[in-house]
Amino acid sequence: MPGDGNSLTTLRTAITVFFALDGFVFAGWVVRIPAIKEQTDASASALGLALLGVSAGAVVTMILTGRLCRRFGNHRVTVVCAVLLSLSVALPPLTHSALALGLVLLVFGAAYGGINVAFNSAAVDLVAAMRRPIMPSFHAAFSLGGMVGAGLGALVAGSLSPTRHLLLLTGVGLLVTAVAGPVLLRHEPPAPPERERPAEDAPRRLDGRTRGLVLVFGLIAGCTAYGEGALADWGALHLEEDLAASPGAAAIGYSCFALAMTVGRLTGTTLLERLGRTRTVVAGGATAAAGMLLGSLAPALWAALLGYAVTGIGLANLFPVAVERAGALAGPSGVATASTLGYGGMLLGPPAIGFMADWFSLPAALTSVAILAAVAALIGFATRRAAAG
Repeated sequence: MPGDGNSLTTLRTAITVFFALDGFVFAGWVVRIPAIKEQTDASASALGLALLGVSAGAVVTMILTGRLCRRFGNHRVTVVCAVLLSLSVALPPLTHSALALGLVLLVFGAAYGGINVAFNSAAVDLVAAMRRPIMPSFHAAFSLGGMVGAGLGALVAGSLSPTRHLLLLTGVGLLVTAVAGPVLLRHEPPAPPERERPAEDAPRRLDGRTRGLVLVFGLIAGCTAYGEGALADWGALHLEEDLAASPGAAAIGYSCFALAMTVGRLTGTTLLERLGRTRTVVAGGATAAAGMLLGSLAPALWAALLGYAVTGIGLANLFPVAVERAGALAGPSGVATASTLGYGGMLLGPPAIGFMADWFSLPAALTSVAILAAVAALIGFATRRAAAG
C-alpha cells in the first residue's frame, strides 16, 4: 500500500530520534571511560578485554535480533532495546573491577547491538518506501547525538561523578523513549514497493561473484567500525594520558570526531550523487588514514583534535555505503552479512588497541586505525569495476 506522505514523514522523524538517542547514550558512556578505568584500577589490556563486552554483546545479539524483528516487528524491538540501553548505561560506574565491568558491558552491548539492528531495519524499509537515498541522514542523527552526548560529558566531567552523569543519561533515555516510542509503535513498517514480502523472508540464491562482493563490502564496514570503536573507546584516554589534557578537554576529542561525522553524513547524499560510491569510499578511506596519523602521533592537543575531526569526515559515509551496497546486491541477507562483519571490526578493535598499547604505546596502537582506513580505500579501488558491474 502506498504510504501516506505525512505518515512516512512522522515515521522518519521517530526513527531519526532513536538513532540520535543511541548516539547520545553511547557517547555519554565513552567519555567517562578514563574515570571508570581509574575507578576499576584496570591496566590497558584489562580495560580492552572489559570493553570487549560491549562488542561481544552487540555481535551475539545481532544474530538473534533479526529473528526477533521478523517475529515482533522492527518498531517494537527498537522500543524495547531503547529501554534496555537506557537502563544498562547506568551500570558501569557501579563496578569496581575489570571483570565486573566486562559483565555489565555485555548487557549494555546487547542492548546497543539490538537497537542498531532494529532501527537500521526500520530505516531500510522506510528508504525503500520513500524511494529516496536518505540513509545517510539517519546515521547523521546518530553522529549528532554522539556529538551532543560527548559535549555534555565534557561539560559535566569535572563536576559530576560518572555514576550521576550516567544515571542522568538513563533518565533522558527513558523520557525520549516514552515520547517517541508510542509514535513508532502506532505505525506499521511500510511495505517495500518493489519487493514482495515472501522474497524478503526467503534469501535469494547468490552466485559466487555476488557473495564475494558482499564480503568485500563487509570488510569495508569492518575497517570503518574498527576506527569508530577505537576512537570512541581510546580517543579520550590518548588525549588525557599522552597529551596531558584535562578530562573535559579529552571529552571534546570524541565530540570533534562526532561533529565531523555528522557534517560528513549530512552531506553524504550529495557526495554520493556527485562522486559515486567508489570515489566516496576511496576518498573517505584516504582522508581518514591521514587524519588518524595526525590524531595519534601529533605532539600537541590542537593538532590531535584536528586529526580526530579529519578522521570523522573520512569515515563518515564508508559504513552506510558498504551496508547499502551489500543490501542492493543481496537484499536483507547482504545487509546482515555486512553489518556482522562491521561489528566484527568493532569487536576486534578495543582489545587489539589495548594489547598494542601495552606492547608498544597507545599512540602507536591508534595508527592501526589509519592502516585499516587505507585498506578500506584500497579495497574500494581494487573492486571498483566489479562493484559497478
